[in-house]
Amino acid sequence: MAIKVSEIQRSYRYNGIHLPDVPGLDARAIRDLYSAQFPELVSAEIETGEIHNGVQEITFKRAVGTKG
Repeated sequence: MAIKVSEIQRSYRYNGIHLPDVPGLDARAIRDLYSAQFPELVSAEIETGEIHNGVQEITFKRAVGTKG
């Protein structure tokens, strides 16, 4: 039995919007990159999903809470 190595594609989502992956950056760096366009991402949580058909979906969820 041979072992097959395949690259995992990452799919980023925020508020129903697909955000393109940037090779060489981790999820935290991707969040920081897109926070210029979506300021609420600065405090967003990163949820990593399971891998299905070679694609891992990573979702940014807004932090919910009260201010102060």
